[in-house]
Amino acid sequence: LAAPPLVRPKIGAPMPSGPRPAWFRVPGPSGSPDSRYAAVAAQIKSSSFATVCEEAACPNQGECWSGGTATIMLLGDACTRGCAFCNVDTDRAPPPPDPFEPFSAAQAVCSWDVDYVVLTSVDRDDMEDGGAGHFATTVELIKLNRPEMLVECLVSDFGGNKDSVRRIARSGLDVYAHNVETVRRLQSAIRDPKAGYDQSLGNLAYAKAAVPGMYTKTSIMLG
Repeated sequence: LAAPPLVRPKIGAPMPSGPRPAWFRVPGPSGSPDSRYAAVAAQIKSSSFATVCEEAACPNQGECWSGGTATIMLLGDACTRGCAFCNVDTDRAPPPPDPFEPFSAAQAVCSWDVDYVVLTSVDRDDMEDGGAGHFATTVELIKLNRPEMLVECLVSDFGGNKDSVRRIARSGLDVYAHNVETVRRLQSAIRDPKAGYDQSLGNLAYAKAAVPGMYTKTSIMLG
């Protein structure tokens, strides 16, 4: 039998026909003003930091914030790449990052009612190190002020720059994460041409080699 035609994902496109699997829908956040979700939402809003939860229209926002996990975006809100699945704005020449952002980000995160923070960012191919130093400084400042907080860095592939991978891996973080997004066969349909399946796996392997006891993590999208 011939394989069905490949349907490219697009934000706002009609959903495929047919029933949805049970795991496809996630519960909405608590509407109570006394909930942990409401507290975290208020703290994030007052900090003026962009979160991937909001910028990428993530459906898991309620679950994460209610559980004491927040994900903030560093290095601005415009990405130098244009992956088909993503809702983040694209700009080939975004403004320079705020050099004081690591300090303000760490201060904000340490004041929130969260136990686990994920630091992520847009891709910054316009920067020599892809923003790795920015990430590493933020991690170091968080750990200096709240050493018990768990920190995950969900990072780009840095164009395969191993120095950038090593800089972040040795910053003191708890989890080094980089997403392959989908299976090898669908990479070209889903991800920006600058990304690649083997490049992503190579970065994860290098991070693990740089700090053998560190957790490394990747994810693919379903649905």
